[in-house]
Amino acid sequence: MRLLGVGDNVVDRYVTLGREYPGGNAVNVAVFARRLGAESSYMGVLGDDLSGQYVLDSLRREGVGTEFCEVAQGPNAFAEVKTVDTDRVFVGAKPNVATFSPKESHFENMSDFDVVHSGYAGTFGSSVVAMAEESKVSYDFGSEEKYTLESVDLQSMLPHLYLASFSGSHLDAAGAEALAHYAIEHGAKHALVTRGRNGAYLAQSSSGMWQDAEPISVVDTLGAGDAFIASVLVGLLNRRKVSDVLASASAHAAQVCTRYGAFGDGRPFSSRNAGRAAKKESSNTKAGIQ
Repeated sequence: MRLLGVGDNVVDRYVTLGREYPGGNAVNVAVFARRLGAESSYMGVLGDDLSGQYVLDSLRREGVGTEFCEVAQGPNAFAEVKTVDTDRVFVGAKPNVATFSPKESHFENMSDFDVVHSGYAGTFGSSVVAMAEESKVSYDFGSEEKYTLESVDLQSMLPHLYLASFSGSHLDAAGAEALAHYAIEHGAKHALVTRGRNGAYLAQSSSGMWQDAEPISVVDTLGAGDAFIASVLVGLLNRRKVSDVLASASAHAAQVCTRYGAFGDGRPFSSRNAGRAAKKESSNTKAGIQ
């Protein structure tokens, strides 16, 4: 099974720890899928500073392909994070140095993968139809609060999705089920709604199944939803029983909550070492990094 993460990448900077971790929805899903045995790659634009290099190095250490990465002059995207009662709260952010504008070559490369994953934080939402012509598409809508169920964007995307994912911590159980089945009724093959400590619901066709959250001591929830999505994609595409898929996804998400950051050991950051890396190859935008 081959998965391609497309779009956003970031360093998550924990301001009270003075450490940053690689992340971003598309990056995290690619990494977690690789850990579960899938072949995976990441397609996106990184900055040419030390943080961008850190994300790139972290992907390589995890065995994720970087052949579709590009490096552009300027600082990498970052998000400033604080933990409040073990939940992550974003207190500041700066977007990436270069907007990732889809090109024909990007879509052509997607045809080599079993599934392509992207999300609301990236720039490929308007390209879901083109993506679906090349591969199965997974899309993370984040919190449904960002959309209305009558949203033109939402309704136009759902018929082309293999998996539609939502963060539903603000919903009760009935609301989560209703959202998942709304996505199915409007064309998605599978629909996932995660509710943090209240479990997750996966719908397909007219059926659905709940999965309880693992009882653990939570350190940090960042990346848990991405781990759940990656596990569901790998399980479904490997034709595992839905009950087994959900149990494995819950265990994987729980494991991510036992540490800071989505993955990686983190690195110290400050206003001094977060600047541009002095590298010859970073003086111009470069594509096709191996």
